[in-house]
Amino acid sequence: MAIKSVIQAVRTAIFYVVFIGQTAILAILAGISGLLFGRTPFGWAIARYWCWSNPLILRFLTGVGTQVEGAEHIPPGGCIIASKHQSDWDIFATFPHTGRPAFIAKKELMRIPFFGWAARSLDCIEIDRQRGAQAIPEMIRQAREAIERGCRIVIYPEGTRRAALAPPDYRQGIVRLYSTLNVPVVPVALNSGLYWGRNSPIIWPGMAKARFLPAIEPGLAPEIFLEKLKQTIEAESDRLALEALDQGLDRPVDAKLAARIDQLHERQNRQMPGNS
Repeated sequence: MAIKSVIQAVRTAIFYVVFIGQTAILAILAGISGLLFGRTPFGWAIARYWCWSNPLILRFLTGVGTQVEGAEHIPPGGCIIASKHQSDWDIFATFPHTGRPAFIAKKELMRIPFFGWAARSLDCIEIDRQRGAQAIPEMIRQAREAIERGCRIVIYPEGTRRAALAPPDYRQGIVRLYSTLNVPVVPVALNSGLYWGRNSPIIWPGMAKARFLPAIEPGLAPEIFLEKLKQTIEAESDRLALEALDQGLDRPVDAKLAARIDQLHERQNRQMPGNS
């Protein structure tokens, strides 16, 4: 495994050079276009190319495949897409299935020259996480305007990338959006963190999967909605992780991940009929 790890580390380094280099060039092109002309078909064409090319580059250089299922669950018209978030893969893998997405992005990203200009031209919604709950009204205002433009709001309910199988940490921003916008919410489960982990120096080969799930109807009480969203995403993400584990992980498993895998199996055993 040591030699394989070294080889995979080299493959990962090459991928990051290509990935970051391409992203920077495209951000400059889209950013200048957005700064001068606003939202244009040219900017969207760049975004679509970025999302089309990255899975191919990732597969060729690191061995990570891409599989996305369940896009038929996305309803027509305005909605919120609430996705688990474990790596950058989640962004470009699900983007092509969301129509005209408006991603909720942290303020720091929107302040990066060229990248921030490009993001604004692609309907991204800015949120200042340092302001906490005080930032939510402005986020809701931008989200409402995006819905009126025909966008689908894409939000990561936990606020940031989480390690694979880490305990969930859902925030209140998704609840406020759901209660205010009164549109369906489409949960998205995934297992990408098993291959491209948060802060991991190595991307490991395998099949990263995302699954759009049946929409949650508007109008539920906030606490009922949040619990339903969390249970839906976490249960399906557990299933995707189990599928990956059954097929075998082509990577070393450290003590922290091993403990989380044990906890996953314990959760599954408790849910089996006859177990309490």
